[in-house]
Amino acid sequence: MRRMLPAAMSKPAVQMIDPRDLGLRTLDLQKPVFSEDAVSRADETLKSMAGSMQHWIEADIEHLQDLRLAADAACWDAASVEALMSAAHDIKGVGATYGFPLVTDIAASLCRLTETEAGKAVVRIDPTLARAHVDALRALIRDGVRSETHPVGSALKLTLEAEVAKLGVAPR
Repeated sequence: MRRMLPAAMSKPAVQMIDPRDLGLRTLDLQKPVFSEDAVSRADETLKSMAGSMQHWIEADIEHLQDLRLAADAACWDAASVEALMSAAHDIKGVGATYGFPLVTDIAASLCRLTETEAGKAVVRIDPTLARAHVDALRALIRDGVRSETHPVGSALKLTLEAEVAKLGVAPR
């Protein structure tokens, strides 16, 4: 026998909410979100941390190299490719902040290479391009290449991005 719930215990009707009609509409993006003083203080803080940032990026690249060597030892199995991609993603997020915009770009290229299943499969079969990305990142940090206009750094970036694009495994 089917038991009926009292009206008070039934679920309320679903309410459709259009986020364009409801929500916080008080933020005026025409005005600066932060005062000039706050931006200036943030810039000064970043400048004062420059020495630490160099150390941090070197440690991040060393960790990436350790993961590359571990991937070689593991014959580029799924777990090692995933670990390498994760580290590249972290480096992509901090390279420009640490003063190395080319590091961000090349780490982003490595992420594009390894973020799809097709890309991971290519890397597991032939890790040459993944190794080249790691070597390029190591060279940029070793040689202190910071400028996006550096001829060797720019050539590395363009070549690696073109090779990833040729494979057709990166998301669009």
